[in-house]
Amino acid sequence: MMSEENKYWHILEEFEPIKDARMPKGREEVISPSSRRNFLKVLGLGTASAALIASCKRPVEKAIPYFIKPDEITPGKAAYYASSYFNQNEFGNVLVKVRDNRPIKLEPNPKSVITPNGTSGRVQASVLDVYNINRYQHPLKNGESIQWEAADSEIMERLRQLADSGQPILLFTPTIISPSTKKLISEFVAAYNAEWHQYDAIPMDGYREANRKSFGTDAIPEYHFEKADCIVSVGCDFLGTWLSPVEFSGQYAKRRDLHNGDGNLNKHYQIEAGMSLTGSNADLRIRAERNDYGRILAYLRNKLAAKKGVPATELPAPPQAVAEKLDLAINDLLANEGNSLVICGDNNPDYQVIVNSINQMLGNVGRTIQFERTYNHYRGNEKGIEKLLNSNPGAVVVWDVNPVYNHPESEKIKAAIEKAPLSVALSSLPDETTALCEYILPSPGYLECWDDAEYKDGVVSILQPTLHKLFDSRQAQETVLTWLKDDTNWRDTIKSNWAASYFPKQTEQNDPERFWIEMLKRGEFVTSSNPVSVGYNQNEVEKSLQQISNEKPTEDFTVELFENINIGTGHGPLNPWLQEVPDPVTRIAWDNYASISPAVARQMGIKNGDVIQLGTLTIPAFVQPGQADKTISIALGYGRIKGIPEELITGVNAYPLATVENGFRQFAVSGFDITKTGGFEQMALVQGHQSMEGRPIVRESTLDKWKENPAAGNELHEQIKHHHTTLYQKHEYKGHKWGMAIDLNKCIGCSACVLACNTENNIPVVGKKETARAHEMHWIRIDRYYNGDEENPEVVRQPVMCQHCDNAPCENVCPVAATNHSSEGLNQMAYNRCIGTRYCNNNCPYKVRRFNWMDYTGADAIPNNRYDPANMTVDLSRMRHNPDVTVRAKGVIEKCSFCVQRIQEKKLTAKNEGRQLLDGELQPACQQACPADAIVFGDLNDPNSKVSKMMEDPRNYHLLEELHTLPSVGYLTKIRNKS
Repeated sequence: MMSEENKYWHILEEFEPIKDARMPKGREEVISPSSRRNFLKVLGLGTASAALIASCKRPVEKAIPYFIKPDEITPGKAAYYASSYFNQNEFGNVLVKVRDNRPIKLEPNPKSVITPNGTSGRVQASVLDVYNINRYQHPLKNGESIQWEAADSEIMERLRQLADSGQPILLFTPTIISPSTKKLISEFVAAYNAEWHQYDAIPMDGYREANRKSFGTDAIPEYHFEKADCIVSVGCDFLGTWLSPVEFSGQYAKRRDLHNGDGNLNKHYQIEAGMSLTGSNADLRIRAERNDYGRILAYLRNKLAAKKGVPATELPAPPQAVAEKLDLAINDLLANEGNSLVICGDNNPDYQVIVNSINQMLGNVGRTIQFERTYNHYRGNEKGIEKLLNSNPGAVVVWDVNPVYNHPESEKIKAAIEKAPLSVALSSLPDETTALCEYILPSPGYLECWDDAEYKDGVVSILQPTLHKLFDSRQAQETVLTWLKDDTNWRDTIKSNWAASYFPKQTEQNDPERFWIEMLKRGEFVTSSNPVSVGYNQNEVEKSLQQISNEKPTEDFTVELFENINIGTGHGPLNPWLQEVPDPVTRIAWDNYASISPAVARQMGIKNGDVIQLGTLTIPAFVQPGQADKTISIALGYGRIKGIPEELITGVNAYPLATVENGFRQFAVSGFDITKTGGFEQMALVQGHQSMEGRPIVRESTLDKWKENPAAGNELHEQIKHHHTTLYQKHEYKGHKWGMAIDLNKCIGCSACVLACNTENNIPVVGKKETARAHEMHWIRIDRYYNGDEENPEVVRQPVMCQHCDNAPCENVCPVAATNHSSEGLNQMAYNRCIGTRYCNNNCPYKVRRFNWMDYTGADAIPNNRYDPANMTVDLSRMRHNPDVTVRAKGVIEKCSFCVQRIQEKKLTAKNEGRQLLDGELQPACQQACPADAIVFGDLNDPNSKVSKMMEDPRNYHLLEELHTLPSVGYLTKIRNKS
C-alpha cells in the first residue's frame, strides 16, 4: 500500500506546475483530409459504406508458388539458424527465425554460455537492417556504377603500385572479434605492406591502458555481477550500454530475484550526474557532478585504504552531501570484501587505475573480476587516426567505420581521406565517410554472411547466412580474398580454420566434417579454461592520484556525452524501430536533447523544447529530474545525414564536442555556458500520456520490511480481494487459462520486450509527428514513475500490455463483437470485424489499445491513404513481416494478443507429438527477449506452473484490481535493498 509520503509522478509538470509546451494548443492538427470523423460521416455504418468499400481496389498481393519445392523449406513452417550479432558493445548468440528464406525474428540461443536468455532491443531490431532500402546495391566509382571485376583490377593495381613505392596503405576496421578475419587481415597486411588499425566510435582504450599499468595486461576482464553482494558504480551504465549489457543484465537480475532461495538482494549504489538506465534501478542513487568523478574515486580509495592500513594520499574531498553517502557505500564494501564490485564508466586511464586499486584492496580480483576469459572487443585506439592525419597515406581503406561522423577531429579526417590518392569503402550502407571515397564496394548485412566471432577468449561462435544476397554485394572478406588472389570462398576459409584451430580441442566428434555440422547447429564452441592470476603494480596509483589532484573545479557547465541505449553510437538512426522506441529514462523518441536540472531550468526560464546553444552545438533542452546542476547530458549517435531518408534525419551530432587528451578520447568536457536561442522544437515525449493519479499502480517496499512480512507494500491486495463482487458471469476454463506475471524487482526497463513485440507482431512505425500526438502503435509500453523530490528521485517502472481481463470492460461495449473472450482466457480481436468506434479503447482502464489513425502498412482498401514516414511499406521492407500475424489496415483497434500465433503453434506441436504442453515451452516474444527474466508466461490452470506459483506469491497484485476486471497479468511488488 502506498504511504502518504510517497508522491509518484511522471513528468516535472506533475511535481511542480510549469508551462507545458509539449502539446499543441487549440484545434487538433489535421494530417489526412479523410479524418476518422469525416470518414464515418461520409460512409456511415450501413449498406452504403459496405458498397463503397467493396468498390475500392484492394492492394495487389503478390504470391509466387514453388514449381519445385526446395527440400529444406516447408511452406508455413519456420526454420531456425544459429548465428551471432555483434556491434561494438552489443553481442548476442542468437537463433534466426526464417520463413520462406526470409529472416524475420531473432531469439536468444539457449545453448550460449554468454547470452542464453534474452537479447537487447538493438539485437531484436537488427533484422530490419537487412531490408533497408538505402543499402548500396552495386559497386561504385566516383558515384558511377562499375563492375566488380573492373573495380578489383583497378584497386589491386593501384595498391601494388603504392606498396612498391613505400607509400602508407591504411586499413581501418571496427574492432574485429572474428579469428578467421584477423588471420585474413594479417595476410592482406603482409601482402601489401599495409597498416591495420581498429577504430571504435566510443573507445575503451583507457581501460586497457589502466589494466596494463595495474595488472601487466591490456585485457578487459570478465565482471560477475551475480557474485557481487555490493556494487558501487561511478557513472557506469552497465545495464544499458557499458561493455556487455545483455550479459550483465542477466547477471544483475539473478541477484534481484527473491525466488532464489536465500531471499537476499545485493546492494547497488550508483553515483552519476545524469540519470541513466542503471542509475534508475539502483537501491541508492547518489547525484554528483560529472566533474567530481575523479575526486569521488580518490575519496573511495583513500577511505578504504585508511581502514585497511594502506598508505593513502589525501586529496580534496567531494562535496559533503556526496561524501556522507559515499561513507555508506564504503561500509558496505568493507562488509563484503571479495564479494563486491567497483566500476567506473569513464575512459580516463587514471580513473581506471584507481578503480583497479579499490578492487585489489577489497579482494575482488579473481572473484567478481576474472581474467580467465577476457573480452576481445574494444580494441580501437587513437593511433590509427594520428597516422591518418600525419602520414599523407597513399591509400585509405575504410571497412564499416565512420570517423568523419563520430570523431572530434572529423574535419581533418575528411581532408585526409579526400587528399589520399586512393580511397576505398567496404560498407553496406552510405555514411559520412563512404561518401568521400573513390570506390564503394557494397557488403551484405550480417544475416547474409558467413563469419565467426570470439567475443570472449575461448568462446567462439559461427555466423551463417539466412537468406540469399539481396543485391549485387560481396562480403568484405571475399573482397580481401580477391585482392589476395585467393580463389577460396570465405565459408571454406572459416571451415578450414575451425578444423585446424578448434577441432583438436574437442573430443565429442572424430570427423572434422561432423564437428563443423554440429557447430552450425549449436552455434557456439567453448574451449576449456584454466584459472588465471595476474600480478598487481601498486606504484601507478600515486601517479594517478596526483593527476586527479591537478584537476581544477569549474563553475562552468560540463557536457557529458553518453550512448543512448537504442540509438547506440550512430547505427540506430538508420533503423526506424529503434528511433520510435522512447528512451527508458526520459521517454522521448526520435530526438536527442540536452538534459538540464530543474533548478537550472527555473533559474534560466527554460522549458522542455526550448532550443539552447552550447558552444557550437544548437540543441533542444529537456528538464530532467535527478540531473546534476552543473552537468548537461547529451546522447551521441544522432544527427546522421548520409544513408538516411529525410524523414528519419533527426537530432544533432554531439561527437564534435568530445576531446582527445593524452591520446585518449574523453566524453566529458567542461567550460560551457547555456545560451537561449529563442527557438523551440516539439519533442516526441510519450510519458505524459498516462498517470498514476494517486492510485497504487506501482507498489514497492524495502528488503527489511519484506523479510518481516512477505506481503510488505502489497497489503492493499487482500483488502481489495475481500470486497470483490461482480455482476459478470464467471468464466470457466476447462482447458488452458493463459496468464503472465511480471516481477518488477527484476525488470530494468530496457525496452527489449517492446522491440521484440514490434518484430513479432508487425507493429507499424508512425514517425515523430504522430508519436508526439500520442499515436504510437506499440503494444507494450513501459510506464516510468518518479518517487521523491525532483533533485534526486527514485524511479520505478512497469511494463503494461493488454491485461486480458476475465471481466473485460472492452468486450461488452463493442457494437460488432470485434473484441471477444476465448475459452482460454484471451481477450481477442477480430480485425476484419472492427469498424473503429474505439468504444473498447474508451472503456479500457489500462489504455493499452491502439487505433490505426493512418494506413501505416499498405493494407488499406481506400486508395491514396497511405502514411509511411519511414518507407516501411515498400516491397523490400515488407519482407520482414511475420506471416503468422495479420497486417492491420487503417481504422481498426489492435493490441497485445499474448502472441496467440505462438500459443497455437506450440499447442499443435504438442498435439502432433501426442503429449501435453510443458511449462515454459511456450514463450511470447516479450518474455523470450527479456534479458532479466522478468516476464513469466504459462497456464494458470496448472498449479505447478511457474506463473501459477508467482500469482500465489504474497507480492503479487493486479493493475487497478479495485475495478474487479480480473486481469490475467500479475505484478510482483518492487523491493529495494535500503538496509
